[in-house]
Amino acid sequence: MLAAVAGVLIGTGQAAAVPAWLSPEPPDVQAPQAALADGNTGAIRWSREANTPVPIASITKVMTALVVLNSGDIDRTITVPQGIIDYDRKYGASTADLVPGEVLTARELLYALLLPSGCDAAYTLAEAYGPGRGEFIAKMNDTARQLGMAGTHFSDPSGLPDPTDYSTYSTPTDLVTLGLRAMSQPLFRDIVRQQSHHLPAAPGHRDHVWETTNLLLHDYPGTVGIKTGSTDAAGTCLLFEAVRLGQPLIGVVLHSSPDSDVAAQRDAEHMLNWGFGPILSALPIG
Repeated sequence: MLAAVAGVLIGTGQAAAVPAWLSPEPPDVQAPQAALADGNTGAIRWSREANTPVPIASITKVMTALVVLNSGDIDRTITVPQGIIDYDRKYGASTADLVPGEVLTARELLYALLLPSGCDAAYTLAEAYGPGRGEFIAKMNDTARQLGMAGTHFSDPSGLPDPTDYSTYSTPTDLVTLGLRAMSQPLFRDIVRQQSHHLPAAPGHRDHVWETTNLLLHDYPGTVGIKTGSTDAAGTCLLFEAVRLGQPLIGVVLHSSPDSDVAAQRDAEHMLNWGFGPILSALPIG
């Protein structure tokens, strides 16, 4: 179909203004590492430094969620440990505003993990499902190996720089693999497409309202997830998926900017616009 449209443009004398989606790569993508793939098959449509390992910040939490989901029993109750205070304070980490002693289900903690990018939720889940962080991180790395993510290593369930900035790392192609596997899980997929989640107060825990950090959900029609990330070493990152006319595209941008979430979002938008093309972009969403 693209070739046919190109022929029409040339035949009408419009060849000089070739649309961006007819170019061999998406325009204006700042991220030094990126990939865009077919969300059904995983086939890479375009990439840049696709196999270069770099820090991935809170995109790590996608693997944390996957390990929890693979473990089962997501309605078990878990007490938020005292250790979250020092953990969050040490790194100035993003939190879901959990308080030690609160009791939530693993299902509820997954919302706290994936929407506001709660490092306190990651710590809590790791302690419960390892048991202990060390055992949990081993499960993360085992899962990465099982998925064939050869360029990936995890040292922290949140993606924080522990023990160093570069201890947790991955590649664009590995993260596409991770995203595809995670999005095949119905609960994960349902969580990451939400813009917010309200957990009313109940015996054992306070009232919580968690809002997504993924502004692509607000701003790009058809977006269905997935996860943002940001640290000094990783810059701003985004693992994303959108669907138009039943066609999913999944992609990732790493270090779009040292500190601008908007830069990662714009990179994702440029890639999706290129991937879908103006014809699909104008058609119904879903």
